[in-house]
Amino acid sequence: MEQMLEQARTTLKMEAEAILELVPRIDEHFAAAVTMILDCPGRVVITGMGKSGIIGRKMAATFASTGTPSFYLHPAEGIHGDLGMVTESDVVIALSNSGETGEVLHILPSLRRIGAKLIAMVGNADSALARNSDVTLDVGVSKEACPLGLAPTSSTTAALAYGDALALALLSKRKFTASQFAVFHPGGSLGRKLLLTVADIMHSGADNPIVHGATTVQDALFVITDKGLGAVSVVDDAECMLGVLTDGDIRRGLSKGIGFLQRPVTELMTKAPKTITKDKLAAQALHLMESNRPKPITVLPVIDENRHVIGLLHMTDLVRQGVV
Repeated sequence: MEQMLEQARTTLKMEAEAILELVPRIDEHFAAAVTMILDCPGRVVITGMGKSGIIGRKMAATFASTGTPSFYLHPAEGIHGDLGMVTESDVVIALSNSGETGEVLHILPSLRRIGAKLIAMVGNADSALARNSDVTLDVGVSKEACPLGLAPTSSTTAALAYGDALALALLSKRKFTASQFAVFHPGGSLGRKLLLTVADIMHSGADNPIVHGATTVQDALFVITDKGLGAVSVVDDAECMLGVLTDGDIRRGLSKGIGFLQRPVTELMTKAPKTITKDKLAAQALHLMESNRPKPITVLPVIDENRHVIGLLHMTDLVRQGVV
């Protein structure tokens, strides 16, 4: 058992070291590849065979979701007609650890005839693929983690990490935003977190619990109970924010007797509470609520540009929508 565990630890260490070997190779060749892709009016086409092809598919998916139009081309299918998907406006990234993969080399003449630019990601900078590329990216590793030295392990991990480095460098240069990212990820919890705004889920209109500053705590309690959100926003005669009164404030007030129930809410409310506007992302509202000090809050009033209270957001609303 211990021998097995030690082998697993060694594998992780070797693959981590393989990635660290690439750090000094983020150099002028890397910069040239990024510039070539940024200047590309077409798409990034990624190709590779076997395990390199699997890495290529992941790279294409990451590029596409972070603002760089991309797709994967199987080289064996390429020589049977799929090269028709490549245009002279495209940049092709070809992955091959040896740089001598037959299926990849077979499509090079056609790629050159089409006029696409070529970036080689190889483990051998003196290979045929490297010599016939516009830019060569050396992603070679000193040793595979496989104890037999046969299965692609450290080399594929290193290539995958280098591909991520390319994608995120491009993301940074394009100033790609979270909102743009959300356009490509509209489904599931990720889409909800990135696309939902406060306006989409806040309680507004008749569902928005509001009382005026002169309202008694007792009457405010009736409103809190009726609306079921555990709080009311307190406003002045112009409907502008004064504060927030929660059922927790009322419970704490009961320790002093029941006389306070006939006092105006302005004497018990939290003044100048955290607020948010309706155009903000729901995820930003969640951050405001969770980061409040000395402890998180569960309700957040929604105001407009004139500080008129137009809604109330409750933590349970965020939970229901999958933002939490």
